[in-house]
Amino acid sequence: MRAGDRTRWVTALRTFERGIIAVLVVVVAVVVVLATLDLGWRLAAHVASPPVARLEVGELLDSFGFLLLVLIGLELLDTLEAYLSENAVHVEIVLEVALIAVARKVIVLDLKKTPSGTLLGMAAVIFALAVAFSLQQRARRSRA
Repeated sequence: MRAGDRTRWVTALRTFERGIIAVLVVVVAVVVVLATLDLGWRLAAHVASPPVARLEVGELLDSFGFLLLVLIGLELLDTLEAYLSENAVHVEIVLEVALIAVARKVIVLDLKKTPSGTLLGMAAVIFALAVAFSLQQRARRSRA
């Protein structure tokens, strides 16, 4: 393959990739808007139902789970934006998304029904993500 042909292929692939990322940005934005509307609807329904203006623990946990889901969507949008503007995936943002996702899972987890092995596995994942995030932060500070 000649150098000119290779350049055209690389350009075509980059254009295709950017197009796919742009579509993903729109899809994630729509999902974030719908999740935000759903969160608002659920909160309004919970607050309006008897007893009025009181949320039970389960309803609060569901609300926090949805709130964190919206935050995950926003962080994914941030990741896609960084990829579009800089052509690079930011490890820090990916780790933030993972930490938020695990936090969401922990918040909505029913501890009475979850096996201890699953809890230990989740603890290991949280620890690994926290260490990775800390090392990433330290590396970023040392570069600055």
